Amino acid sequence: MSSYLLIVKSELPGAVAGFLSGDGSGSWYLDGRLLLLITSVCIVFPLALLPKIGFLGYTSSLSFFFMVYFALVIMIKKWSIPCPLPLSSAIETLQVSNSTVDCKAKLFHLSKESAYAIPTMAFSFLCHTSVLPIYCELQSPSKSRMQNVAVTGIGLSFIIYFMSALFGYLTFYDKVDSELLRGYSRYLPHDTVIMTVKLAILFSVLLTVPLIHFPARKAVFMVFFSHLPVSWICHILVTLVLNAIIVLFAMYVPDIKNVFGVVGKKIS
Repeated sequence: MSSYLLIVKSELPGAVAGFLSGDGSGSWYLDGRLLLLITSVCIVFPLALLPKIGFLGYTSSLSFFFMVYFALVIMIKKWSIPCPLPLSSAIETLQVSNSTVDCKAKLFHLSKESAYAIPTMAFSFLCHTSVLPIYCELQSPSKSRMQNVAVTGIGLSFIIYFMSALFGYLTFYDKVDSELLRGYSRYLPHDTVIMTVKLAILFSVLLTVPLIHFPARKAVFMVFFSHLPVSWICHILVTLVLNAIIVLFAMYVPDIKNVFGVVGKKIS
């Protein structure tokens, strides 16, 4: 959960700054820790208080549409950036040329940065902790119904991420950045659509945290409070403590690569 919040802390100030004119350095609304605290209190904590994971279906749908928007923009912007890439950051002409070797796709490309892909891919399995709570809240739960839900969810996610990765690579080729949207910001500065995509992705990440929180809280209840009757006071206190821990952890961890590496290895 802290990994998602760490993404919000590191990326939200830049997304907000993109909509502002002038230098706002030092302003409170560009402080990543403060923005993380505000979004956690106003969005994450209220959603985490919901008693059933089924209530989060609406926010999950919203998060999914944010990702669809992201994929569509990546696909469309393929034709907004020329190839080969210009030497300057800003694009002055939009003449697309595929005459150089820089504009030829490679089926396989390995580098030292490829090592980060393995723990990052393993990190994606973190959401699988929500499978059992979702199964328990299905109408007439069965193995076949749960399998249909899983196949549909994984299939849609695969299509979105595959198309985003494919068109992102076909836009930048060997110059693709480890953070895809950063490349678009470099060559399309102050592009309103790209800035809205950044915010959409951050909200999508933020809305994922309550989904991961639900099984974590369930596990705490089963281990430490299984002998006690369920009460709203205990429910709120456990939710508050868990959220406080993950927010504090996200606020003071400096590098997201360390988190992805540790969490990815643990999950794999």
